Amino acid sequence: MRNKSSQKQINNKVNDGVIRIISGQFRGRKLPVKDVQGLRPTTDRIKETVFNWLMQDIHGANVLDCFAGSGGLGFEALSRFANSAVFLERDKLASAQLKANTETLKLTNAQINCTDSLVYLSQNTLQQQFDLVFVDPPFRQNLAKKCCDLLSENEWLSKNALIYVEVENELSPLQTPSNWLLLKEKVAGQVLCRLYQLQ
Repeated sequence: MRNKSSQKQINNKVNDGVIRIISGQFRGRKLPVKDVQGLRPTTDRIKETVFNWLMQDIHGANVLDCFAGSGGLGFEALSRFANSAVFLERDKLASAQLKANTETLKLTNAQINCTDSLVYLSQNTLQQQFDLVFVDPPFRQNLAKKCCDLLSENEWLSKNALIYVEVENELSPLQTPSNWLLLKEKVAGQVLCRLYQLQ
């Protein structure tokens, strides 16, 4: 008879999942994902749509993956030859898994920061700017608008940067900075996907 702690470890393993990289140099690779509260990996179907939108803009881009979670968007960008990616994830288990996955893929151009995305973006710094930013926060926590505002206010975006935002479909119209142009939009079930460009 197993004791409760070993049974709990087994249950956690069962609940852990995987993400699949759908194209590029790591196409078909599966990476483990921790089952942590609020983590909601972007589905393959949505990823395919998003990266079709971004097809001409990934190569050589410096990428920021806010609320990285599984890292599915950032790893997909690196697979498609983005120049670098910074992952922001405050959950320690999820962040440790991101680090392990960068080692599995032998990535030298990925930086994992175990930090709150809003705290990180509150810094007023021009140390690094990004060409492509993913904003895919946990649903129903009112994080997307705050994140978008900080990206703009603290000048994290390079000239003509692209910003992908994924929020819950029932969210009232998302107010983004006035100099962001909406390029693409798609609704997939409870998910609303939008691609903006800094003007």
